[in-house]
Amino acid sequence: MKSAIALALLIGMLLPLQALINASLGKQTTGPLFASLASFVVGGVVLAVWWLASKPSLDLAALGRVPWWAWTGGLIGAVYVAAATMLIPRMGAAALICLVVFGQVAGSLLLDHFGVLHARQPIDGLRVFGALLVIAGALLVVRPWQQA
Repeated sequence: MKSAIALALLIGMLLPLQALINASLGKQTTGPLFASLASFVVGGVVLAVWWLASKPSLDLAALGRVPWWAWTGGLIGAVYVAAATMLIPRMGAAALICLVVFGQVAGSLLLDHFGVLHARQPIDGLRVFGALLVIAGALLVVRPWQQA
């Protein structure tokens, strides 16, 4: 469990760096959409090599039985990467990530509560309190009451 926590923290630390790198690439090339596409192409190549190195088996019939919505994860990832690439120059890494984390907490609570694609985990007072702390932390970092 400790290594899983460490990996999750490392990934969390790398996400703002990814957005900053993509924004920089966008400034140096044709814009944030190209930078987002480049990020996905490079990531796709890395994942393809990693997957092939794992000596996978491929069941084409199983791919045909997958529901349409199971393919939408890439769409969500593309929207996140493109939006982060466009937003990070305007709001900075800390504000972007705080707002994204707040959105993740709120969305996760709803998905858990209704048991979307996994076992139901109802919202309780402690989880709501935790979400309120995330909101408070995000507001303290973003400070929407101050002008830029």
